[in-house]
Amino acid sequence: MPTSFTVVPVEAQGEERGPAERDGQRQEEEEDDERDRGSGDGIARESSPFINSAEMDRGNMYEGKNMALFEEEMDSNPMVSSLLNKLANYTNLTQGVVEHEADEDSKRKEVKVPRMGTFIGVYLPCLQNILGVILFLRLTWIVGTAGVLESFIIVFMCCACTMLTAISMSAIATNGVVPAGGSYYMISRSLGPEFGGAVGFCFYLGTTFAGAMYILGTIEILLTYISPSAAIFKAEEAGETEAMLNNMRIYGTCIIILMAIVVFVGVKYVNKLALVFLACVILSIIAIYAGVIKTAFDPPDFPICLLGNRTLSKRNFDVCAKFTESNNETKTTTLWNLFCDSSLLNATCDDYFSLNNVTEIQGIPGIMSGVLADNLWSTYSEKGSIVEKKDQPSVAGSEEIKMGGLPYVFTDIMTYFTMLVGIYFPSVTGIMAGSNRSGDLKDAQKSIPTGTILAISTTSFIYLSCIVLFGACIEGVILRDKFGEAVNGNLVVGTLAWPSPWVIVIGSFFSTCGAGLQSLTGAPRLLQAIARDGIVPFIQVFGHGKANGEPTWALLLTAGICEIGILIASLDSVAPILSMFFLMCYMFVNLACAVQTLLRTPNWRPRFKYYHWTLSFLGMSLCLALMFICSWYYALIAMLIAGCIYKYIEYRGAEKEWGDGIRGLSLNAARYALLRVEDGPPHTKNWRPQLLVLLNLDSEQLVKHPRLLSFTSQLKAGKGLTIVGSVLQGIFLDKCTETQKAEENVKALMGVEKTKGFCQIVVSPNFRDGISYLIQSAGLGGMKHNTVLMAWPQSWKQTENRFSWKNFVDTVRETTAAQQALLVAKNIDLFPTNQERFTEGNIDVWWIVHDGGMLMLLPFLLRQHKVWRKCKMRIFTVAQMDDNSIQMKKDLQMFLYHLRLNAEVEVVEMFENDISAFTYEKTLVMEQRSQMLKQMQLSKNEREREAQLIHDRNTASHSAPAVKASVAAAVPEKVQMTWTKEKFVAEKHKPKDSNVSGFKDIFNMKPNQSNVRRMHTAVKLNGVVLNKSQHAQLVLLNMPGPPKNRKGDENYMEFLEVLTEGLDRVLLVRGSGREVITIYS
Repeated sequence: MPTSFTVVPVEAQGEERGPAERDGQRQEEEEDDERDRGSGDGIARESSPFINSAEMDRGNMYEGKNMALFEEEMDSNPMVSSLLNKLANYTNLTQGVVEHEADEDSKRKEVKVPRMGTFIGVYLPCLQNILGVILFLRLTWIVGTAGVLESFIIVFMCCACTMLTAISMSAIATNGVVPAGGSYYMISRSLGPEFGGAVGFCFYLGTTFAGAMYILGTIEILLTYISPSAAIFKAEEAGETEAMLNNMRIYGTCIIILMAIVVFVGVKYVNKLALVFLACVILSIIAIYAGVIKTAFDPPDFPICLLGNRTLSKRNFDVCAKFTESNNETKTTTLWNLFCDSSLLNATCDDYFSLNNVTEIQGIPGIMSGVLADNLWSTYSEKGSIVEKKDQPSVAGSEEIKMGGLPYVFTDIMTYFTMLVGIYFPSVTGIMAGSNRSGDLKDAQKSIPTGTILAISTTSFIYLSCIVLFGACIEGVILRDKFGEAVNGNLVVGTLAWPSPWVIVIGSFFSTCGAGLQSLTGAPRLLQAIARDGIVPFIQVFGHGKANGEPTWALLLTAGICEIGILIASLDSVAPILSMFFLMCYMFVNLACAVQTLLRTPNWRPRFKYYHWTLSFLGMSLCLALMFICSWYYALIAMLIAGCIYKYIEYRGAEKEWGDGIRGLSLNAARYALLRVEDGPPHTKNWRPQLLVLLNLDSEQLVKHPRLLSFTSQLKAGKGLTIVGSVLQGIFLDKCTETQKAEENVKALMGVEKTKGFCQIVVSPNFRDGISYLIQSAGLGGMKHNTVLMAWPQSWKQTENRFSWKNFVDTVRETTAAQQALLVAKNIDLFPTNQERFTEGNIDVWWIVHDGGMLMLLPFLLRQHKVWRKCKMRIFTVAQMDDNSIQMKKDLQMFLYHLRLNAEVEVVEMFENDISAFTYEKTLVMEQRSQMLKQMQLSKNEREREAQLIHDRNTASHSAPAVKASVAAAVPEKVQMTWTKEKFVAEKHKPKDSNVSGFKDIFNMKPNQSNVRRMHTAVKLNGVVLNKSQHAQLVLLNMPGPPKNRKGDENYMEFLEVLTEGLDRVLLVRGSGREVITIYS
């Protein structure tokens, strides 16, 4: 290490060194060259005691003389070069400089080197998640029921909602790097832990119920279109609908168990099969478009059978006719037997069957047939209605006979516009798939917006074009036939596909299987991310898993919630549930973008520029509208769940500071509110005590009287402003650590005592000035305190605390000067804690002088708290000789009646009488003690001045030898002159001579008559209060003001001590000089 080092200007280093100096330093530089050469510039490096050599590359960061000026700050503020070096690599990204999100980063795994581009990483996953079960199983039915126009409106609304959400999401995703966690990470870091946890949990539930919906879709395809014979419950035994639901439950439970095992054993296989499942979806869609093109010149042959205008189910018959001619013989068909009681031509048949003809029409007439005009308008129906063709001739028959056993095609549920919106919306979800993979992308800030918006545009085109093409190619009664009963149980969209319906059936089966597996893979990881953030305490157990990080417990919970969806068993009932949760998630993504944009927070700098707060607001409004359009009661339930989680996190959750927008919004709202609050006193009706609580701290910076905070919370009950202040004596630069420690201790105690407010620690050269600073400057604008609460200085008589009573009296004077009320709690350590409950007792108010009504208001506020709720309020007032006590009591009762306060009233008569010898003696003792303290203080001051003089003379003698002899002669003379025997004796408290002048004056003095009268009042009043209120739980008493003449301050303390003597809990109240309670509404 170099032993010498010279700082010279950078541009003149070579020139300003002398030859000898350069030779001397060259040898040292060569010795240290291997160790200290950092950048190859040939400049010797300086080792610094502030550098931790154990840290990687720390030496290269800031060695060198050029930056020596900043070397002491390098630990917290690294050099720009080293910071840029880290920023160049995504995997080593520092979220701030050192401390920002350090705890979150430490929990995250190291991310793999990103490789995927926009197409593979974002576009295809979004495409796979958006296109799915609804397209294949329900879109044709929605088109047939709502008509082409209303279906177009439904799809357009849903796609517009996701497009607007994608724009907002792109802005958030490009505003910095989004680590793994996707949508949950974006919402929680933008809106804060409360909203993030609530919406993240809703998104988790939505993804879980989506898994249930995909599994139900898989079973529906299996049992309806692939293998109907596999059904365990048969339609003949328990009714068709009930049998289907039971089959769904049995098969769904089995598939969920199987899928959970697959996810548990090998999630990597699920990811590898994702492309296979996506290929199935794309091939199926291509087959649909190919089939549409083929219908233009060669429509497929799918005849449907109509009886009159009613559609018949072809599951139970083959020939669409009442009878057939064979060898000049008329034979009845299977259809005849279904409607008639025998196969004979003269059999009794259903009335409608007899009056109407059986006709056969093409189910898929083709795109050139003009069937689009018939399918433009909606055909909503009740549950159990027959699917009918509108323009087909029909003769109505008597409807007395039940139609349940007849082979008609019935509607299984009641249909209406809003219900169809709820069923359709899940088909546009899945737009978050790209953002969920942000950690694996080569350039996430470019890929996420491009890939997501392209995927939404593609799928929107597919959905909108399919609506028009289905309406233009397929007959309306087939479209409304949900399960394809009129086309021999074929999947309706499959009848349109080319080359075979099985392409769609098999493709949709595998795609729904894959989507279900991916939901069961993604949902547990989302729950694990929420649990590991630690914001919802009761789900932290789900953050644990296998050694490799797989979320085992979260998977079990996900499978359990998914089973609830399976037990519902109806795809049409499950779809609106997950619509709610996804819509709520999308709504908050839009809200996050709108809030950040409107607040113009400095960190809001998205690379994606094509956003605006109006678009986000429109997207948020559309999401909210769609929630209530789909199902108002599901919307309310989803909001209730989110609200409960929000309040739970707010109440019990971990404190997180993520720099979220809601915090910024709160700050803006607070600023706006503060500017609107007048900087003057509020109206009397709105007045409540806004407290400044003055605490005393011990040498360990711990609060001496914790019960003062208990009393504060009982008085305030979380309402209004509370500032908890304390003073540390010293210089702020020297007391920084103690200040932080004191603030932490006070805040911790505030949390324990449930005191909601702010903490302010002031460092001042003396305690007295610190209290003055707090009284003057605590608060902000209109939100300033109007009342000071402090504890009575119990040890004010002790000589080591000779300044405590001076500080107390000066505080009383300053609160009066500041027009603030003052509450002084005497015997504060006897006050109840928040856990105690008084089952009986009284709160006694001694109303001696009117001070604005605070004495009336405080007991009312206290009795709102559980501690004091069962205490009764009693008001005592004092009548003098000339007062009419009976009239005073009536007037006081009427006053309390108008104030709407319930209290017992008592007027105490205190007549003039002679001053007792006890009072006279007590006053004399008080004044003697006061005089003695002054004498002691005087002698102590003189002694201190003497010592200072000796020190000054000695200092002068060292600095000026010429006057040394004269100073030596002067000092003994001064000491001899000022330090008398009498003062020495007085200081040592050892009076040996009874004739010492100071003490002779003390013992021969007579008390001041003004003090005697004051003591007389204190003694008399104390006797009256003790007589009435000795056993009261709390006594509130007017606090007399300090004397105008400061010489009597110590006597003032004695008066207050006598006034409250013998009482357990006393609250001395001094008003602010303004009315705080009114009889008017």
